[in-house]
Amino acid sequence: MTVLGVVTARAGSKGIPGKNTRVLGGKPLIAHTIDAARESAVFDRLVLSTDDKLAAAIARARGCEVPFMRPDSLAGDDVPHLPVMQHALTWLRDHDQYTPDWVMILLPTSPLRQPFHIREALDLAMASGADSVVSVNELPAHYNPMRVVSVDANGWARLFVDGQPIRRRPGRRQDMPQAWVLNGAVYLFRTPVLFDSIEPSMYGDKVVAYKMSLPYGLNIDDPEDWTIVEHAFNQTAAR
Repeated sequence: MTVLGVVTARAGSKGIPGKNTRVLGGKPLIAHTIDAARESAVFDRLVLSTDDKLAAAIARARGCEVPFMRPDSLAGDDVPHLPVMQHALTWLRDHDQYTPDWVMILLPTSPLRQPFHIREALDLAMASGADSVVSVNELPAHYNPMRVVSVDANGWARLFVDGQPIRRRPGRRQDMPQAWVLNGAVYLFRTPVLFDSIEPSMYGDKVVAYKMSLPYGLNIDDPEDWTIVEHAFNQTAAR
């Protein structure tokens, strides 16, 4: 079995300019992900997909391959991960004759992800027979979908999940089912689903959830997130 790790780090970031190369806890943000990936010892290759020359230099210095630079057409903030991953896998197939069995996307915006998370996600994939593994955090009770409402054009509110009247909302936290949200720390999938002839994706049909506890699944999207993660990182490092 071969497993490819792909760190994705484009140059542009509207929320935090230069985010992927900005220093967190004494080293560039991207370095946390690269170091965790290498320490996990599960990848036969670890590559970076980027249009950022500084990120590429940091990656090479930490032992991550940068076999290509991402084209500008795939570096915009509106470009989803699917074509980015298809480009990376197609390049490696055409230039290196390399097609792995599994691929894991590693976002630099999850710097608290640990090597054991990567190993456990891969173990879960093998044990479950899934097409893919996604990492999740449990939603706090006050964000549970059973408490979310939709509001129509006239301002009338109904339960979002099934359109029921608000009076049908579960009153107690204990009466609500657990709900989970993708946190972006781990996306692991079989390579064939990326090039499926009917519906290419990074998921396939059988998706298993890898449950992570806080603060490991925290993700950085904006300056407020950076502050939260920086605080969590300092607390974790002090233990």
